[in-house]
Amino acid sequence: MFPATYQLPRHPVATELTAKMVQKFREQWRAISASDPAPASVARPTLATITLASLVERETPKPDERPLVAGVFENRLHKGMPLQCDPTVIYALEQVGKYNGSLTGKDLHYDSPYNTYEHGGLPPGPIGNPGEVALRAALSPAQTDYLYFVANTQGGHFFGATLAEHNRNVNRYHRLLQGLPADPPPPPPVKKRPAAHAKKKQAKKR
Repeated sequence: MFPATYQLPRHPVATELTAKMVQKFREQWRAISASDPAPASVARPTLATITLASLVERETPKPDERPLVAGVFENRLHKGMPLQCDPTVIYALEQVGKYNGSLTGKDLHYDSPYNTYEHGGLPPGPIGNPGEVALRAALSPAQTDYLYFVANTQGGHFFGATLAEHNRNVNRYHRLLQGLPADPPPPPPVKKRPAAHAKKKQAKKR
């Protein structure tokens, strides 16, 4: 069902609204896939592309980040790395009424085919309704070396290409949560010692 603004009667019938949203999705998908076809290197079945787009939609609200997030997922899929997408775990927990608003380490091991921490590749189907920007991002992910991202407490993310860089970004995230600047202040400059005299002054003769 395509997320958009719809003109509705005062008392819409649920089935009619659903049908209208599905029809809108089909129209938009045909237009998007025709104008922005996926490169051969990332071509995949339609359901898989929509599923990837739904992960991108749920991961970031920032339109300019969505191609980057799609690029990260594309890189991880290419390398055989688990996607480790938190929204897939949330979706799995929501289906059984077990999501309470936050994820724990135990939640990340919840047994579900939608849990991308426990299962490789994409989940079986979409976890939400992706909009146009997310669909285009899934069709044409950003060409990037990034493999990781973590929230920056501003609604966006820090991106990293290596685990070491990601760990630094995680530290930045925790600093921001504590109300500190993302990066610690640089150490104070080391004071230089005065240069020693090359020769000692000769003692004066009496």
